[in-house]
Amino acid sequence: MANHWWWRPGWQQGSRFLTFHFTFRDAADVHRLAADYRLALANIDGLDLVPDSWLHLTTQGLGFASEVRKTDVQAILDAAEERLSSIPAFDLTLNRPEITPEAIRWEAAPSAPPTEVRSALREAIGTVWSDVPEDDGFAPHVSIAYSNDTGSAAPIQAALDAVDSRPATAHVSSVELILLNRDQHMYQWEHYARLPLA
Repeated sequence: MANHWWWRPGWQQGSRFLTFHFTFRDAADVHRLAADYRLALANIDGLDLVPDSWLHLTTQGLGFASEVRKTDVQAILDAAEERLSSIPAFDLTLNRPEITPEAIRWEAAPSAPPTEVRSALREAIGTVWSDVPEDDGFAPHVSIAYSNDTGSAAPIQAALDAVDSRPATAHVSSVELILLNRDQHMYQWEHYARLPLA
């Protein structure tokens, strides 16, 4: 395992980042599954467990709030709302989480619907900016814990293997623009705007 909370370029204490996420505030079935895995991981050192209120699927960033003009944000929201109005709401399933060096996370399935939403968001950003940020691979996932230390993943894997819980399904009917911070070893945010799907 490796520490997830190193300061990435541009980030520092107090930074606020505008980004589109799917959130799971009202996803009771996801909360059930998350509770089972938090219980299993609770006694393992070196992990920051994600509470229900901060479960999320990272989708598409805009940039640091101090560097993005509000008029650009509104223009992007307007363009995104138009494109998302033709994309139907969908269900996502989370099953057994996997270990990555910096996090324990569920791969969200199917991956096509959130990928389609992200593509629409990127098209909307492209109507306002010539360069669309975060032109990298997209793997839809939801993290249940972040690593805050180095060490073996073996105890984590043993804890995950011991969980016997049925998969969870979440109905996704919107994507949110949020103002994100990571000041307390957790991704936390303030709501900025909600864009509904069809």
